[in-house]
Amino acid sequence: MRKKLKTAYEQEMANAKSLYRHKQFKDCFYHLERAHILGQKFTFAHINSHWWMLKVGIKTKSIDEVMGQCTRIVAALIFSRIWVPNGNTGGTNINAFKSLPIPDDLQKYLDK
Repeated sequence: MRKKLKTAYEQEMANAKSLYRHKQFKDCFYHLERAHILGQKFTFAHINSHWWMLKVGIKTKSIDEVMGQCTRIVAALIFSRIWVPNGNTGGTNINAFKSLPIPDDLQKYLDK
C-alpha cells in the first residue's frame, strides 16, 4: 500500500475506532465504509474494515450486518487481491458485487 493511501486508510480507521469507543455507531460505520473503499485491494486492510463492521453490527444488534460481515470477511480473505468491486462500501446495505462511484476526496489516494 502506497504511503499516502495507507495514511488515509489509517486515518479513517482511527476516526472509526474513536467513534466506536464513544458509541457513535452510525458515524463510526461511515468511516469504516470509507476505510473499506481505500483498503479493499489489500487483504489485511480489507478484512480489518469488515471486522470492525462486524463489531458495529454486534453492538447495534443488527443480525443482517453480523451475518453479512461474517460472509464478507471470508470473501475478503479469498478475493482481495483477485477482484473487488471498486467503490463498494462494504456494508450489507449494498450488494457485495456492486461497484459504486468513489468519493472525489478518496479517489486521489487510489489514483496511481
